[in-house]
Amino acid sequence: MKRLAEDDVVRYADMFTAMGTEPRLRIMRLLLSAHPDGLVVGEIQAELRMSASTLSHHLDKLKNEELVGVAREGTYLRYTANTDALRQLLSFLYAECCTRNRAIRPESIVRVCK
Repeated sequence: MKRLAEDDVVRYADMFTAMGTEPRLRIMRLLLSAHPDGLVVGEIQAELRMSASTLSHHLDKLKNEELVGVAREGTYLRYTANTDALRQLLSFLYAECCTRNRAIRPESIVRVCK
C-alpha cells in the first residue's frame, strides 16, 4: 500500500476543516443534491435562509479547499459540488479500514452512499 505524503494528509485535514461547520455541511449536502447542475447563489441563499455575506464567506472557504466549483453565468455565480475531491476525501478516510484491517467492508460503504 502506498504511504500518503505528508502534503496529502495536510490537504485532507484542511478539507475536513472547511466542512467542519454546520452551515458548510448544509451547503455541501444541498449542492450534492443538485449535482451535476449545481445551484446559483440566490437558490442556495433561499434554500438555506442565509444572508448573502454569510453565504459568500462559507462558499469562499469551500472553494478555497476545492470542495466546490464556481462558474459565472452572466450576472450569476453557479456553484457545484466537486465530487472528485469528495471521492478522494472519502477514499483517504476509508483506505485503512477497508484494506489493512478490514474494519469496514467496502460494499457497506457503497450501500450507504446509494
